Amino acid sequence: MLINTKEILEKAQKEGYAVPAFNIHNLETLQVVVDTAAKLHSPVILAGTPGTFSYAGRDYLQSLVEAATKRYNIPITLHLDHHENFSDIKESIDLGTRSVMIDASHHPYEENVQIVKEVVEYAHVNGTTVEAELGRLGGQEDDLNVEEADAFYTDPEFARDYVEKTGIDSFAVAIGTAHGLYKSEPVIDIKRLKKIKANVNIPLVLHGASGVAIDVVRECIKNGICKVNIATELKIPFSSALRKYLIENVDATDPRKYMEPAKIAMTTIVEEKIKMCMSENRY
Repeated sequence: MLINTKEILEKAQKEGYAVPAFNIHNLETLQVVVDTAAKLHSPVILAGTPGTFSYAGRDYLQSLVEAATKRYNIPITLHLDHHENFSDIKESIDLGTRSVMIDASHHPYEENVQIVKEVVEYAHVNGTTVEAELGRLGGQEDDLNVEEADAFYTDPEFARDYVEKTGIDSFAVAIGTAHGLYKSEPVIDIKRLKKIKANVNIPLVLHGASGVAIDVVRECIKNGICKVNIATELKIPFSSALRKYLIENVDATDPRKYMEPAKIAMTTIVEEKIKMCMSENRY
C-alpha cells in the first residue's frame, strides 16, 4: 500500500532534515532510487510529472512503486509532480496514489486558491496529501516552460492566507530556484524563506534543487524546507553513461547490460542528494 507524505514530512520538519523527492521515469530509474535509499535507510519520495505518467502509464508506474514498498522497510511514496489537470490527479488517487501536487501557480491568486481547494477536498477524503505552489519557478519542467521574465517569488504575506484558504499539507515556495540547468549561480532568497516559515506552519518544499550548492540547500532545510526535489541532475549522468556505453559497444543489444552503467552513474548522485538532505539513517 502506498503512503501519503504527512507523517514523513512532519518527522523531517521536527528533526531538521528533508525528504528527497527524485523524479523517476522507468523501472531502471526507480530501482536506482529505492535501492540507494534502502541502503542508506532514508525515506524517499518517487515523483513523476504528467509526461512521465503518460509515457509509463499510471497503472504500470504505480504497480512498480507498490512492488518497491513490499521489498524494502523504508517509507516510499509515489508523488504526482506538477500536475495541472484535476482529471489526471483523480485518476491516480482512485488507483491508490496518496501524494499529489496540484500546480495552479500560473492562474490569478483567487483562481489558484479555488482550483487547489477542489483537489484538497477530493484528496483528503481519500487519505491523500496535497502540495501546491504560490509563485512560479522559471525554466523547463516536463512540458511546462516558464520564461525567466514570467517567474516570480512567493509573497510571504500571501503565504499564510493561501495555506489557510486551501488546506494544503505542504507548500512549494519560489525563492530563486529554477527547473532544469542554471545558466549562472542561483541566488536563493533565504530572508524570504525565513519570512514564509514564520507565517506558515506546514512543511515547505524546494523545487528546482538540481545544481544548487549543498550548503545552500542545507541552509534552506534549516529554515523550513522539508522536501527537496531533484530531477535534472539524475537524468544527465544516466543518459551520459548510457550514451558512452553504446558508442563504445556498437554491437550491444542487451538492455540488461547497457542499462547497468547508466544505473551506476545515477546511483552516485542519488546517494549524494540523500546525504545533502541529511535523511540517511532516519528509518
